Amino acid sequence: MKRAGLLHAELSGLIAAMGHGDLLVIGDAGLPVPPGVRCIDLAVTRGLPGMLAVLDAVCAEMVIERACIAHETGPDLREQFRHRDLGHIEELSHSDFKLLTRQARAVVRSGEFTPYANIGLFSGVAF
Repeated sequence: MKRAGLLHAELSGLIAAMGHGDLLVIGDAGLPVPPGVRCIDLAVTRGLPGMLAVLDAVCAEMVIERACIAHETGPDLREQFRHRDLGHIEELSHSDFKLLTRQARAVVRSGEFTPYANIGLFSGVAF
């Protein structure tokens, strides 16, 4: 058993296996997961776990080079993203964001019920 950090075995293993430029998506409870893309479903109930709590756990384990969000993301959530070490944050339409999820190594589903509470994280390197 790990002492600290990300305890979810599947998610921890995925992050350890990611290479430079790989995409990991953290989404709200309603983000569709494209066929063939791995879904790591953490949702327990409305709001649990929250998307930002999942993001913080992932950020503690993953080297993030850049991120992407939808234009439609609300100002409060945008501000929360700015306070994290996510590199450059690109914006695209929600439709384009959903298309991008097809390229993800996985989509992590949270219990978040805030509209457009989704983020794509592109893996960097630690050297």
